[in-house]
Amino acid sequence: MELFSLRPYRGLKLCVAVSGGRDSVALLHYLHIHAKEAHITLSALTCDHGIRKEAASDAAFVKDLCAAWGVPLITFRADVPARATKSGRNLEEEGRAFRRECYAEVLKNDADAVLTAHHRDDYAETVLFRLARGTSLKGLDAFPKQQGLLRPLLGVTRADIDAYIRENNLPFREDESNADVTFARNRIRHEALPALEQAVPGARENLVRFAERAVRDDAFLESLAAKEVRGEIEKRVRAGLPEPLLFRACLLAMKELGLARDYTEANLQELAKLTRTQAGRRCGLPAGITAYREGEDLVFVKAPELVAPLESVPFALGRYALFGGILEAGEGDPPESSPQKGQRALCIDLAMIPEGAVWRTRRDGDTFRACSGRKKTLKKFLTDRKIPARVSSTLPVLAKESEILAVAGVELADAIKRREETAAPGYLVYTRGEDTTKKNQ
Repeated sequence: MELFSLRPYRGLKLCVAVSGGRDSVALLHYLHIHAKEAHITLSALTCDHGIRKEAASDAAFVKDLCAAWGVPLITFRADVPARATKSGRNLEEEGRAFRRECYAEVLKNDADAVLTAHHRDDYAETVLFRLARGTSLKGLDAFPKQQGLLRPLLGVTRADIDAYIRENNLPFREDESNADVTFARNRIRHEALPALEQAVPGARENLVRFAERAVRDDAFLESLAAKEVRGEIEKRVRAGLPEPLLFRACLLAMKELGLARDYTEANLQELAKLTRTQAGRRCGLPAGITAYREGEDLVFVKAPELVAPLESVPFALGRYALFGGILEAGEGDPPESSPQKGQRALCIDLAMIPEGAVWRTRRDGDTFRACSGRKKTLKKFLTDRKIPARVSSTLPVLAKESEILAVAGVELADAIKRREETAAPGYLVYTRGEDTTKKNQ
């Protein structure tokens, strides 16, 4: 009985993850009897999680089986419950983490790939389980491709594996917990899916085919959404995108800022609500990320590492970290280099900067007379320039008491503007968003 084609595995060093159950025993046996003709170098690994009292006897069974077939075996052991207590993950998550570590160790030197025995029915059960829990299209990718991990039985049904076991009279271990229908997955396997198959013949295969199509559709939508994420230090997404693209683009933006997996449907609904509000609104998200509504965009910003705030810094020539950016003040003309996006060089008259001028952030009562402009409050000037409050509150300003001489990277006061007769020409260049937290400390 042919379980699957050996062509993709010819000439490889393969290590089969064997638990002792029928699926992994069938996979190991099939590769064992065909290893010579396919030029496969075969080995096995087994993982003792320290959870079930039968784990030691299962490991002994696998050891004897591999010895009888002449297959080298690597055994890994861990106290997964203790690890889970320490990490805060549940047993299932910690068990997966332990197995990934085992696979990675084997892949370092002993194998080109690790093979697991997940099959077609596992796929259908996982899809049904995730659909019942309200998964997204991405969640239907039950067994995503992973470097060095192969699943040759995904096209093979449980019935075919049972037939192979009978045909070859293979021994295996039965995990009694697999029959316990108090576990949701077991109830789906033993009750829900058989009932669905009886009501709709072919339901298992249809679930898998639906999931495979959904994964392809999701990959296409994600490729479109990726084109809608703009910016480097802060991420921007058009608020008017259709919802399937909006949510994907927002998630991509958040992931690029460090979000791993702790978002919820409620977070997505908050973002949807933000698209319908006026500019200036915001909502908090996991991982220290805040989303703002600004103009036609949602803007995602990662909260900087908290440091002791600087009250003020005396004006001086040089290049230094300041208030979440890099400020450069020099004599003559600005360096001839391509400016970064949003960066603007300001040409100043160094002789007109009064003694005692300092760099600080804006304060109530600040006034500003921009080049060729009227005097107005600094707050109104920044509002007229459509600079968001979250940005303007952190921009360095050069000030003499309440008179603002320059807003870094934005505009100069008329009083220090460089003119033809200027005897001490200089410049200011500000790059916002550099990682300067440690320098400021």
